[in-house]
Amino acid sequence: MKLNQIQLTNFRNYEQLSLDFHPQLNLFLGENAQGKTNILEAIYFLALTRSHRTSHDKELIRWSESELRVSGVVEKNEGRVPLEVTLNSKGRIAKANHLKENRLADYIGQLNLIMFAPENLDLVKGAPSVRRRFMDMELGQIRPVYLYDSVRYNRALKERNAYLKFDASKIDPQLLAVLDEQLVIHGEKLIAERATFIEKLGTYAQAVHAQLTHGKERLTLIYEKNVKNDFLSALTERHELDRFRHQTSVGPHRDDLTFVINDRNVADFGSQGQQRTVALSVKLAEIDLIFEETGEYPILLLDDVMSELDHTRQLDLIQTSLGKTQTFITTTSLEHLKNMPHDLARFTVERGKISKND
Repeated sequence: MKLNQIQLTNFRNYEQLSLDFHPQLNLFLGENAQGKTNILEAIYFLALTRSHRTSHDKELIRWSESELRVSGVVEKNEGRVPLEVTLNSKGRIAKANHLKENRLADYIGQLNLIMFAPENLDLVKGAPSVRRRFMDMELGQIRPVYLYDSVRYNRALKERNAYLKFDASKIDPQLLAVLDEQLVIHGEKLIAERATFIEKLGTYAQAVHAQLTHGKERLTLIYEKNVKNDFLSALTERHELDRFRHQTSVGPHRDDLTFVINDRNVADFGSQGQQRTVALSVKLAEIDLIFEETGEYPILLLDDVMSELDHTRQLDLIQTSLGKTQTFITTTSLEHLKNMPHDLARFTVERGKISKND
């Protein structure tokens, strides 16, 4: 899978921009706050119809404008697929092959990608919500139906929590039971999909991590299901607690993911270097997992992370990705990038202007 080109209209600081990409390696060089990350964010937006940096859509639209558009052409096994996402105050419209997709779940997966940004280095020690988002975003790309069930689950969760806000004496046990059933229908699907995903990802990550550590460390991924047994029974048992707290206390919205090296929790006992190696192992593992699931290698976005990794990890990252993925790298300097291939496209970014260096 390759992204041949992209066009931006009123996206962040870009009024109009059109770029053609190298099929293997694209390097964006420039100082901070010049617009490098905005390019990768636009690619992410084209793939997933949302940003990896903000949940506030208005921040994506250029100042004083009311609408943005990102379009591009993806090269896949079956041919070229034009993609387009438009965002305004009424919402977003996603098109594949010039046809509007009524559900975003039907659009996502047209362009699969892996994003590795500085915040991903906190995957191990960050809040559980970071790891849940990681599972949701990656699963959504390879299993579009997962997004559908996730939306339905969150909608049912919102309705149940809203009902729990009522005075406890006014809550009807029968209605609460109906809300429980709706939550379980979609929640059990999320749990099953996450369990399968983490099992497969763990197998790939274990192999990658063993290679990166020369066999000295064994990495294990553990899916920490909040629901230990029967979901419906767990909800019923907590009715009194949920009425008291005015929120749903059990379900996949409270799941977590644990990383273990040689039987020790990396978040609690691992060094910073180990935590970064784990994050790197997981991201590299996704490359082959997505290929297994879709038959296409994803594109790889590396947003200012090379300076965060030591020389050995940089080489591991580049050597593992090149030849498989089309890769996009943003950096402030070439000083820390060693052994880069000569066949690449280099773009200089300065004050929102991009020039291509041949």
